[in-house]
Amino acid sequence: MQPKDIVYVNGSFLPRAEARVSVEDRGFVFGDGVYEVLRVINGSLFATRFHNRRLEKSLAGVRIELRDEDSPARFVDIGRQLLKENNLLAGEATLYIQVTRGAATRAHFFPPPDTAPTIYISVARFTPSADLAENGATAITHPDLRWGRCDLKTLNLLPNILAAQTAKERGAFEAMLIRDDVVTEGTRTNFFGVVNGSLRTHPCDTHILPGITRSVLGELATALNIELDETPIKASEIPKLTELFLTGTTTDVMPVVKLDDKPVGKGKPGELTRKLQRVLAESLASGGD
Repeated sequence: MQPKDIVYVNGSFLPRAEARVSVEDRGFVFGDGVYEVLRVINGSLFATRFHNRRLEKSLAGVRIELRDEDSPARFVDIGRQLLKENNLLAGEATLYIQVTRGAATRAHFFPPPDTAPTIYISVARFTPSADLAENGATAITHPDLRWGRCDLKTLNLLPNILAAQTAKERGAFEAMLIRDDVVTEGTRTNFFGVVNGSLRTHPCDTHILPGITRSVLGELATALNIELDETPIKASEIPKLTELFLTGTTTDVMPVVKLDDKPVGKGKPGELTRKLQRVLAESLASGGD
């Protein structure tokens, strides 16, 4: 059965081609909104408890108040209905949830309190990058020029887009962002590295987004007695990396075998990276919320 293309906008299910929001929507004029992307495998949404918690934090962080009948959990339920409507209960897909402060006459301060947030939810077919997962990806280093609240998943992604485009133009999959001489994260991923035998990543503070796959992997690593050191990797330590990988909702655990055109470690996916790939794949295959 061929997938349809039905989306949800402000209480209505309708074909994507017919979906409309106001030109005065604050998501359009200011990027005034937040979003989430969830992984779906055979109709089962992965790690919803982490996504719901992060969406709640993002909404609170930018002071968007939902209507009484709305909540992250309800948006996920709408996503499940969309999966059925679009014949996406088999195979892999993604669920996208976006909430903006709503439509109002353009002004930098908040609109009147009775302005309803704009809710947009959609689903799409997804195919993981098996080749990069198996053989490894390439990355570049890039200055981290983003604002000071990277822990909120907002629509303000222009610095990420510019860094990602630079990576693409240099033939790389991702850009590793560096702020104050330490590795923070990627434009759409979290980075992990092995330095002197220790698995390292940046701690969850305002400089990185607490990635869902990062959170899941942290629990899995603990269960395997793999110690995760949340000490940022210094720029000066990059040449010492023996393994490097990135994580994300649509990247899983992806090895990085070349950074700035130089091989990482032996120039192939490392042993610890492979182990974490396997345990994450098992967790994804088990399904569930």
